[in-house]
Amino acid sequence: MLWEKIQITNDEGEKVEACTPIIISASRATDIPAFYSEWFLSRLKQGYSVWINPFNRKESYVSYVRVRLIVFWSKNPYPLLSCLDYLREREINYYIHFTLNDYEKEGFETGVPSVSFRVDTFKRMVDKAGFGKVIWRFDPLMLSDTLTIDDLLRKIEHIGNQLDGYTEKMVFSFAKIQHYVRVKRNLTKNNINCRDFTPDDIHLFANELCQLNRKWKYTLSSCSESIDLSQYGIQPNKCIDDDLIVKYFSDDKALLEFLGIKILSDDLFLTKKIVLKTKNNKDKGQRPFCRCIVSKDIGHYNTCSHGCVYCYASSEF
Repeated sequence: MLWEKIQITNDEGEKVEACTPIIISASRATDIPAFYSEWFLSRLKQGYSVWINPFNRKESYVSYVRVRLIVFWSKNPYPLLSCLDYLREREINYYIHFTLNDYEKEGFETGVPSVSFRVDTFKRMVDKAGFGKVIWRFDPLMLSDTLTIDDLLRKIEHIGNQLDGYTEKMVFSFAKIQHYVRVKRNLTKNNINCRDFTPDDIHLFANELCQLNRKWKYTLSSCSESIDLSQYGIQPNKCIDDDLIVKYFSDDKALLEFLGIKILSDDLFLTKKIVLKTKNNKDKGQRPFCRCIVSKDIGHYNTCSHGCVYCYASSEF
């Protein structure tokens, strides 16, 4: 059993069984920081939330009694700023995937604030959470009959220049329109003629991004990509990342024990940690090329209001 089960009392006074994850994903299915920060904080204080399986619609309970790490995903985590002090009081670790795209001209993300507002929010999140714990994502990369690779690179450069010194990592993914019926349907409905990246497109983009990155020196990572881009200095990403956990949260013994990570000692010159991983923590429930470790997602599909035309987690926009 991945997560230990316990008995809890729900808001109706009923005794129910709940799983007790160590790592929470909040969330791949919706933007909890943007729209549900108050809900999340109240449920964290209450000690549990209800999760609905998107495939069979069955409800189950998620207890927060053992949570040691929360990974947030958001396009606008500004409302989350007021919740971070409580996480610190509870000694719950966290880091944030901040998807900061620029599709203002194209109208692909009608419900997100301006790029300038989000850049400012990104910097405020770093000031609050600490350097390295806010990760920049340009996700997904979109190509259309009016949006070229050069256009994308100019947008990335504009944002990357402003985030220089505020993040150490940039994560990106290539839109896979043909893989998702919802995405294709939403794009057609909105009369947007987008196409998938070809292998040649991918290599061209990767090479040009590598040239841009000479001035920033970000760690570049691709998300769930089958094509090897290591020749450009781009590595496959782990969004739920045990290496990041070791780097920033190695003092949390319960978290490391769950992951089967042992820090044996420092080397002779005290320049790095010697890390031993005794378990395979890969999340087998994710896409084939996803390298994330195990977590429990608490979000629900069809609950995000950003209106992104490429969204796989919303039925229609």
